[in-house]
Amino acid sequence: MSNIKTIQQQAEIFKALSNPHRLALFSRLMNCCVPGTKCNADDAVKFFVGELGEGLNIAPSTLSHHLKELNRAGLVSMERRGKNIECWLEPATLNELAEFFSNHSQ
Repeated sequence: MSNIKTIQQQAEIFKALSNPHRLALFSRLMNCCVPGTKCNADDAVKFFVGELGEGLNIAPSTLSHHLKELNRAGLVSMERRGKNIECWLEPATLNELAEFFSNHSQ
């Protein structure tokens, strides 16, 4: 991750994840692939915004704000599908986070 993203970009990622609601949304989206395997955008689990917020006790307007922050940090991709917006984790960023932690745990 350090080779691909600047320290400022890394800080933005961790800032986005420092909010409990955003971390809960990110955790729900992390089911995009089996741990230890490569994940790509075609295989990523996608949720509509309403589905993603179910059971998290986040107001719809707040949910939208948190998803925009995760998107701005490069953690989540979003695409409009008719009246709905579909969300999924950005696999490249997830792989960069895994690399970041594996490089810093030695």
